[in-house]
Amino acid sequence: MTTLFISDLHLEEERPEITRAFFEFLDNKAQGIDALYILGDFFEAWIGDDENTPLQVKVKSKLRETSDSGTHIFLMHGNRDFLIGQQFCEETGATLLEDPTTVNLYGKDVLLMHGDSLCTNDIEYMKFRKNMRDSEWQVLFLKRSLPERQIVAQQLRTISQAKNKGKTLEIMDVTPSEVESSLVKYNVNTLIHGHTHRPAIHEIEANGRAAKRIVLGDWDKNVWYLKADATGEIELLSHPLEH
Repeated sequence: MTTLFISDLHLEEERPEITRAFFEFLDNKAQGIDALYILGDFFEAWIGDDENTPLQVKVKSKLRETSDSGTHIFLMHGNRDFLIGQQFCEETGATLLEDPTTVNLYGKDVLLMHGDSLCTNDIEYMKFRKNMRDSEWQVLFLKRSLPERQIVAQQLRTISQAKNKGKTLEIMDVTPSEVESSLVKYNVNTLIHGHTHRPAIHEIEANGRAAKRIVLGDWDKNVWYLKADATGEIELLSHPLEH
């Protein structure tokens, strides 16, 4: 059987081609498989489970169809959709995972993360991340009306885009020492994450042992996914996104 991993689709109304590609991916690749893991930034923004845009309704319905086919769907928060909650999971049949989480992949333990917590050199972002993940802030934010939340989300997005323009790629990438410490902490040799939009399989070393850091790609210009099966083979695959 097969397990698939994806991340960083950044689904939004303004990019219908990504939604079409995702639905085709579900129909052609994800029906009736062992599991589908979505490792964060599934949506470009998520301001609460009580919002039901036409896009969100369609996506939830398609995920439910996939989970009903027997596929176990696991979802991890990203830096864009960290407010996805239990209601979304109940509607789609998905299971929400902590970040990080260790899972057994056909007899081998692997560490799953969204990846933003590994970017410790971006001190400004790490402070922002801590504030946004604060439970008290989230409770207060979700008590606001939908129009208010939509305005705040757009403001935060604009600020984030402006700040990122002035940062080097190195600052926004993972910190190697943080990767190694995470592998050592969870006693694994394989890490799978997204966030950086730099798809690759890195052969590295952690605590004197050979290890792998597998980075999932974003769906801006290509459909990216990681395929694993019971033989132990892992493939990072992609094809162009059709506009």
